[in-house]
Amino acid sequence: MPSTPPITWAPPADVRSHAAMGRFFAERAAADPSAPAADAPWSAWHAWSVREREAFWAAVWRWGHVIAEPLPGGGEWDAVLLGRDRMAPPDALLGPLWFEGARLNFAENLLRRDDDGIAIIACDETDERRRISHRSLRADVAALAASLRTMGVGPGDRVAGYLPNTPEAVIAMLAAASLGAVWTSCSPDFGVKGVLDRLGQVTPRVLICADRYRYAGKTIDCLPRLREIAAALPSVEQVIVVSAARDRTDLQGVRNAGHWQDVVAAGRGVPLTFARLPFNHPLYVMYSSGTTGLPKCMVHGAGGTLLQHLKEHQLHLDLRPEERLFYFTTCGWMMWNWLVSALASGVAIVLYDGAPMPPAREGLLWELAAEEQVAVFGTSARFLAMSEQAGLVPSRTLDLSSMRAILSTGSPLAAHSFDYVARDVKGDVMLASISGGTDLISCFALGNPLLPVYRGELQTFGLGMAVEVWNAAGERVVGEAGELVCTAPFPSMPTAFWNDTDGAKYRDAYFTHFPGVWRHGDWAEETPRGGLVIHGRSDATLNPGGVRIGTAEIYRQVEQITEVLESVVIGQDIPDGVGGTDVRVVLFVRLRPGVECSDALVDRLRQHIRANASPHHVPKIIVHVADIPRTLSGKISEIAVRDVVHGRPVRNADALANPDSLALFRDLAALRVG
Repeated sequence: MPSTPPITWAPPADVRSHAAMGRFFAERAAADPSAPAADAPWSAWHAWSVREREAFWAAVWRWGHVIAEPLPGGGEWDAVLLGRDRMAPPDALLGPLWFEGARLNFAENLLRRDDDGIAIIACDETDERRRISHRSLRADVAALAASLRTMGVGPGDRVAGYLPNTPEAVIAMLAAASLGAVWTSCSPDFGVKGVLDRLGQVTPRVLICADRYRYAGKTIDCLPRLREIAAALPSVEQVIVVSAARDRTDLQGVRNAGHWQDVVAAGRGVPLTFARLPFNHPLYVMYSSGTTGLPKCMVHGAGGTLLQHLKEHQLHLDLRPEERLFYFTTCGWMMWNWLVSALASGVAIVLYDGAPMPPAREGLLWELAAEEQVAVFGTSARFLAMSEQAGLVPSRTLDLSSMRAILSTGSPLAAHSFDYVARDVKGDVMLASISGGTDLISCFALGNPLLPVYRGELQTFGLGMAVEVWNAAGERVVGEAGELVCTAPFPSMPTAFWNDTDGAKYRDAYFTHFPGVWRHGDWAEETPRGGLVIHGRSDATLNPGGVRIGTAEIYRQVEQITEVLESVVIGQDIPDGVGGTDVRVVLFVRLRPGVECSDALVDRLRQHIRANASPHHVPKIIVHVADIPRTLSGKISEIAVRDVVHGRPVRNADALANPDSLALFRDLAALRVG
């Protein structure tokens, strides 16, 4: 980085005495001779957590008070880590093994409270709110689990959700997990083929779904798709339908269907029990976006997921019992799983079902955060940019005094969004841009209550995560862009890919680019301050004139032009004039209603990018389009646009939420080469 960016937030001077991370360090320093001094710099503690990973993760287990089966001879495990340097062996499935001998249940750890404190607050676009206590949540989970057990569901069976972000989704996941079953879910905005491409690979026995959901002021009927999905999944023995209306939905035509309320009522009164199973027993099957073929089915274990989330919630976010955590997400994105895990920390989770900025009430999420006294508010970079463009100034009208942190993920957070939050949302809030992914169901880089926030940077790497940035030669670099890698095992690595008997797909996904080292696919830069800047996905980097640049560097500049709602940038192959090929940067923009893509606007875009990025970043062509393709998880699909522009088939258009938008990019005269 050419210069040190300004600090937008700094922790109080006495932070180590009251933040959980500071107290964790003090406890370790007193108990473990290998640990640094309690007041040692953050960098020393991070290095210790990676070097002494057995000691670190054992300490996280005890700090988080993990509930597990005591071993006959005492203790909770036989070994913390077997294969400590074994990321991915070249010719066998066996990788690192964490907490051998430990037996636990994920749901038991999330349902440890049985009192009248609030566990779930649920809200939708109509601003209707539901509050569910820990005691009521346990009772509903017990009832559904009892009914699932009578259906024959047990350890290893798959239970699938096709649900909006409502309490029923949380109850269903916890009921399945209590039995040792494997939970997998899709958001109800997935089309039939998108659902079948995912659930068809894992053959669920039970499908739990909603009859409808609401988005952007519209009610969408799910039953026609549900009939097709149930008919196409012969493994499904029971369909359980959650009705949004008070009147029972007519389930005619849905194979083996029953009503949620009947299924839950049938299990009332049966005590809640938990199947304690090995640490790596499958908990979730998660899916890649599927834009380059059938989605990868990543299996995540119960223990690794629990430990990572305890660490991130309690240490990196400093979440405390009774506080409220919100994340805008759907059940098809890993942030939903991450959000629900906060129940293990005694936190109330705030669920929202609907559009982030519904037409009648664009500021609804900020209002929800104020009214429910949310301590940590999670969202996307796009939402923050949209809030700024819409002129929302929450600090002017709302009481956000309870809000300590704002989290952003899904795409790189532009520097101007740091300014917006400090100026118009809350001046004394820790804005943490976090980054990880479905592949690890957690974060490589995230917030840190002990460190300042620098404008445009992710604060720090996660404790216990051996994250670096490497150049093409496999050397660690600081201050220059390269591949984001992880060089040592961590507990939430996928335990396997589904139907990948020899582990070949798993190894190919992460470990072939740098043998034995996890290559994440992000084009990133480690800063001299120990922070991180994400420049975009490495498979979508641009190479004009042989200079490799990240797409996020262009998006950061385009987002500051108020006439632009959103954009997508690609590299287009063109002849170089000497018999080879070069790449030219092409920018597609979706503009605000009534705005024309005039020569003046195009010139202003180019000048702004040149002045704030570099001449290499300036698009050769800027094209106005009416829509931009997004994956079902809401991420812009640069790969799909690139394939269309080059005349290649889009390998999985069904992974897109709006596949019809691809037609806008075909045969554009401005893009024709030769």
